[in-house]
Amino acid sequence: MQGIRLERGGRTVLHDVDLHILPGQRWVLAGANGAGKTQLLKLLAGDVWPTPSEKGSRLYRWGGESWPSPYEVKNEIAYLGAERQDKYEHYDWNYRVEQIVGTGLYRTDIPLDRLTAADRKRIAALLQRGGIAALARRRFLTLSYGERRLTLLTRALAWRPQLLLLDELLNGLDAHYRARVLRWLESTARSKLSWVLSTHYKEDIPRAATHALILERGRVAYRGPIERAPLARTLDARRRSRSAKLHATAPGPVLIRLASASVYLAGAHVLQSLSFEVRAGECWVVHGANGSGKSTLLRALYGNHAIAGAVQRAGIEPGVPLARFKRWVGWVAPQLQTDHPLRLTAAEVVQSGRHSSVGLNNAPTAADRAAARRALGFFGLTPLAGRTLRELSYGQVRRVLFARAWAGAPRLLLLDEPFAGLDAATRAAVLEDIEALLREGVTIMMATHHRNEWPAGATHELALRGGRAVYCGPVR
Repeated sequence: MQGIRLERGGRTVLHDVDLHILPGQRWVLAGANGAGKTQLLKLLAGDVWPTPSEKGSRLYRWGGESWPSPYEVKNEIAYLGAERQDKYEHYDWNYRVEQIVGTGLYRTDIPLDRLTAADRKRIAALLQRGGIAALARRRFLTLSYGERRLTLLTRALAWRPQLLLLDELLNGLDAHYRARVLRWLESTARSKLSWVLSTHYKEDIPRAATHALILERGRVAYRGPIERAPLARTLDARRRSRSAKLHATAPGPVLIRLASASVYLAGAHVLQSLSFEVRAGECWVVHGANGSGKSTLLRALYGNHAIAGAVQRAGIEPGVPLARFKRWVGWVAPQLQTDHPLRLTAAEVVQSGRHSSVGLNNAPTAADRAAARRALGFFGLTPLAGRTLRELSYGQVRRVLFARAWAGAPRLLLLDEPFAGLDAATRAAVLEDIEALLREGVTIMMATHHRNEWPAGATHELALRGGRAVYCGPVR
């Protein structure tokens, strides 16, 4: 790429970008939310075209030949990011893991060819290498967020690309899988495979990385050898003094109670015999390895999965629509980003939070607009109000979902991996916002892999392993 410019929605998101990737180079891509990282990866993949200009050009060189168009070389490039993963949820592509990895062999989106015995042998070896052989027969939409990410990485490797584009690859992975993926990335130093890995975390940078590209507001701030890159400053965790824990108060009324509750997905027994109650004013943290059932639990509590066993939700008696419960519950999850059409503006998405809907069936009321303005202001998103989701980065959309959840003045917030895709500064700011909501009496239940993302006001924890509770009680 030379002098590349990209406009989205009449706004320039990449300015005069130069980038040359050679065989065997391994790049780290860094920058704040909205800096242009994902759009740059899409440009490399050939999924997005540069804005025409006299100076800008994009050229692909493969096998001694050159092409100005990506069509001739797209099969040499594999792209893996949150949008690719979310597509399976959006289109309900609930194929078995073995089938999805098989689409990498044949370079298709969905299974179109019957797998041969040789295909299955190769797929089994790839799944074994990735440490997910036990998932081969599982349906994709029954997997945890992290298990889905590893399945799609295995699919990308089955593709046998010469260039691998990895957008926030390690988001949603527990410590075990994260270490395994980092070891694999480091093993590529012995090959000619080139990759570009975007990340917001210093600890996610593999030792095998050779180069770094840092973007600031769509411009190249650094491009060159990784040993000279100012990544520590760009990926600074911005540690701050944590707020004091909440003062002990009398238990509030029960908002949710489970007794011997189980959840089945596509025949798989994902959650087993859970019993606990969440009271007003509490802050619960749900943690456990990938596949332990964290996301399934939160989605079941919200009402997106059926629960076998006793479940009680405040204000919901037999015959009362579950939609009434959802109106006073705020919900933030990676999968929720796929539900909203990209043509909606940030303000329209936030307005829908008052009705727990995707978009609005009717024109927004004055109260809807006022609530959206307050929520956007609370999360520092006012400048994004009129921009469509298509124009926003993945991390910016996540912040919009926080504002949507808050717009309905929720009594309960359910947060599934809420910090995934957020840069260091935004993570710190959102954590402060969550702690402020706790002090105001909002009840929160959140799932995360990282202890440093627990709010200072956390009161209870639920540790899951294999769909069962191994600890349930006050924070230890």
